[in-house]
Amino acid sequence: MVMTTLSTTIDGNSAGRVDVVVRQLSESSHSQVRGMVDHGCVSINGAMCQSGATTVAVGDLVSIRFDRTQRYRKKKKSWDDRTFTVSFEDDHLIVVDKSAGTLTVPTDNNEINTLVDRVSIYLSHSRSKREACLVHRLGRDVSGLVIFGKQQRIATQLIEQFKQRKPARVYAAIVAGVVSNDKGSFHSHLATGKNLERYVTRPSPTTELAITHYRVLRRMSDTTLVEVTLETGKRNQIRVQFAHAEHPVLGDPRYKTKMASHPRWIRKRIALHAVSLGFEHPVSGEAMQIESPLPSAIEKFLAGSR
Repeated sequence: MVMTTLSTTIDGNSAGRVDVVVRQLSESSHSQVRGMVDHGCVSINGAMCQSGATTVAVGDLVSIRFDRTQRYRKKKKSWDDRTFTVSFEDDHLIVVDKSAGTLTVPTDNNEINTLVDRVSIYLSHSRSKREACLVHRLGRDVSGLVIFGKQQRIATQLIEQFKQRKPARVYAAIVAGVVSNDKGSFHSHLATGKNLERYVTRPSPTTELAITHYRVLRRMSDTTLVEVTLETGKRNQIRVQFAHAEHPVLGDPRYKTKMASHPRWIRKRIALHAVSLGFEHPVSGEAMQIESPLPSAIEKFLAGSR
């Protein structure tokens, strides 16, 4: 697979609908352009274009990243839009932006409408009918980026990258209290207790080393917005380590729940979002960097904070 990247800055003659610009730039048909937009190949000023009818103005930067040998066609979106949106997709993998409240995979209770279910349905409508092979997961109440391979061999290659700690996983979180240090790291061992709760403990053959790095983005009167980078990816790692440091993630129903409550955080989710995912494409070897905007719940809280 050879990816082509084309870009143009809009001038007075090209201002208007973005699909017209993309058609001229890529020399593609109307249906091909609609498919390219639907597959996340088109961006405006660095943000993924959601519709070919979007208007671009003078000075806007329109970019296309696509495979000239691939036949792009608009998908029939019969899945539940509240479950996920597509952040990136090609013939080999798909990165989705998961909504809070959605299980990634079923538990022992055999829940339906999980993220795996919904992505599988989405892919069943494609011409290739690829599988949804999960590479990693997010907790039910956490939102953000999750990657799937469309074939098991692709997923296996990506899983190996995670085992080697290669992917760059960045989160945004609002935590309780004012974090004093501008940046820092947690190096701790996690164990699992009753009801599958995780806790920090001394090293032993049954514990897992968890390494987390953070930096403060904004301090408010009684909360802090932090950027969190994972070096390891253990279950509930961020939530457990920040709670152990007396700064639990807002809305956390399991770890330091009283401290995690806030009169203005009334959502049935936690203030934790996977904002960025960097990895090596398993086929092309290209360095991939996928971004996700902050969800409205976090944006609204920040807008009303001092």
